[in-house]
Amino acid sequence: MTGKTNSLYLLLISVHGLIRGHDLELGRDADTGGQTKYVVDLAKALAQQKAVARVDLVTREIIDPAIHTDYANPCERLNEQARIIRIAAGPDGYLKKEDLWDYLDIFTDNLLHWLNQQPKMPDILHSHYADAGYVGMRLSHLTGIPLVFTGHSLGRDKRSRLLAMGLNGEVLEQRYNISRRINAEEDTLATAGLVITSTRNEIAEQYELYNYYHPERMVVVPPGTDLEQFHPADGQAYAFPFKRCLKHFLKHPKKPMILALSRPDERKNIVSLVQAYGESTELQALANLVIVAGNRDDIREMDEGAQSVLTEILLLADCYDLYGCIAIPKHHNQEEVPDIYRLAALSKGVFVNPALTEPFGLTLLEAAACGVPLIATENGGPVDIIGNCHNGLLVDPLDIEAIAQALLTILKDPEQWQSFSQHGLQNVSKFYSWQAHAKSYLKKIKPLLDQQKPIHKVKREPNLLRYQDRAIFTDIDQSLLGNAEGLQKFVQYLRAQRKHVFFGIATGRRLDTALALLKKNGLPTPDVLITSLGTEIYYAPHITADTAWARHIDHHWNPKAIRRILAEIPGLVLQPKSEQSRFKISYHYDSERAPSPDEINALLRQEDQAVNAHQAFGQFFDIVPIRASKGLALRYFARQWNIPLERILVAGGSGADEDMMQGNTLAVVVANRHREELSQLYEPERIYFAEQPHALGIIEAIEHYDFFNEA
Repeated sequence: MTGKTNSLYLLLISVHGLIRGHDLELGRDADTGGQTKYVVDLAKALAQQKAVARVDLVTREIIDPAIHTDYANPCERLNEQARIIRIAAGPDGYLKKEDLWDYLDIFTDNLLHWLNQQPKMPDILHSHYADAGYVGMRLSHLTGIPLVFTGHSLGRDKRSRLLAMGLNGEVLEQRYNISRRINAEEDTLATAGLVITSTRNEIAEQYELYNYYHPERMVVVPPGTDLEQFHPADGQAYAFPFKRCLKHFLKHPKKPMILALSRPDERKNIVSLVQAYGESTELQALANLVIVAGNRDDIREMDEGAQSVLTEILLLADCYDLYGCIAIPKHHNQEEVPDIYRLAALSKGVFVNPALTEPFGLTLLEAAACGVPLIATENGGPVDIIGNCHNGLLVDPLDIEAIAQALLTILKDPEQWQSFSQHGLQNVSKFYSWQAHAKSYLKKIKPLLDQQKPIHKVKREPNLLRYQDRAIFTDIDQSLLGNAEGLQKFVQYLRAQRKHVFFGIATGRRLDTALALLKKNGLPTPDVLITSLGTEIYYAPHITADTAWARHIDHHWNPKAIRRILAEIPGLVLQPKSEQSRFKISYHYDSERAPSPDEINALLRQEDQAVNAHQAFGQFFDIVPIRASKGLALRYFARQWNIPLERILVAGGSGADEDMMQGNTLAVVVANRHREELSQLYEPERIYFAEQPHALGIIEAIEHYDFFNEA
């Protein structure tokens, strides 16, 4: 590989869970599973390639007395070229991934600030899971850096399966934030130039469910396994410390081991395996059942899902009187996992993954690399793994008799066991090494590197940056205007601080109508005008257009196609030409006749139109390019003029203002707009809900934040 690939800088993003370079706490909770190991191994493997100069794996910084101080370390080195970078976002303490959504804009802003301090920007962004997908999508829109996405598991598939299991839709939203997750996945798929999956089944069963499914962007690059860590035993079982803890459970510990290793999650379906074993006296006579399901001190102190699964396993063990032939150890560490697989192999046992669905199945590769035959769910990644390795059997995870019969088939036939064991050892190294993955990865991303057109930071004259070190941006209608006395007082505030503060307007209006309205109300000409919903940026004193921003947002913008698609939609009528612009299509919206905004967005997605669409005030519907919004334009300005987001006060009140007000900016919603489209926002440190209306509310926020005096 030549050109840009001689010194690649790759940025991997994986926000949730507990990520560190050693002793991964796999199975500690639902967020610390296979994905955490995947991203760490991927970072190490990519960094070992000659074409790669640097790999940073970015995750969330966590300062919490309940977890190890490793997760508070801002920078942890994995090898000479690879590091884990931890970025603060929201509260210091550990949060479940479902509770992180409100802090992802802060994470994005903090990460971009960190990147701006680095010697160079990344060549590729690679997001893992929906939350990191949101972060990567925002960064890609802000910087123009190509985005790669790996979903690991997807919200639409999860929602359909949980609904099928009888979970109430409202509970789904409350517990999993599922709609927010799915919307983030849709937007990420619209932005990503490449989607890396682990199996063909993952594409067919999960990604095809999405409106922004682009088969030409999907590639299968199976992850690897660490063959230096996972390999057959080179000694006897008595040398393994883990074996000692099994003696507390098992009457006949030398019997073959039926091994299940996963976190105690309902989707892992361990309960069905216990039922299959409990229903078969023949299996109980042939083998022991060993379930390694995370770590616990007291089941009663675990989260609801893990508590439910482990309680059910214990109840089944009692129901079937499995005492003496089932082991459920309370503790293990990550370093013991290879020995656990090797114990299963030395006992002539079987590894079972009975998950309802398994996006890939990393544990299957680890077990196979240690010589253990497999029985795995027929839903998801195991289809490809066993298809390539020929080292086990696929089963319906809900068919208890089929699970039992598959186990008996392998355990009762020594020749079959030996054949599966040998095939696994040979084919895992052939198909699933990290070195092979890294080489294939670099080949797949090369077209993205050739297309890369990042935004370059403009060098400003020193005298232009001499005084102004903060900014106030406000929408015009109903935020700034509406109270003459308050407006006059606001103008006085501005004039007293103009040498130190940029005054900016961020509006959905066109430039000409915005300027006319400002002049009519006696407002000074703003230093910066963000108009037409963030699609245009102008600078005083000559109202000079920022052409670099225009070139940036033109990415995949096809206004003719959008107008054609929406031409026959009832309740949508194009506004006059005076309200349209090059990068904004505006409609009157009749809520009684028109489909919902979500339905219109879905239609545009199905027609491969990646856009930002907003309903405003219940009667307008505006469409702009995917890279354009008030918030994205404001962050572009902040980066170009070296203004920290923490020194930008923004005032708004419609849905189009939301991304401008989230993240690290200081925000105010004035009193007359509390009950409008931003009433759902709540971030007490960053979003202030004023008691005064219009410009008086902005003044109230200036005083609340001590904005002019804050250092």
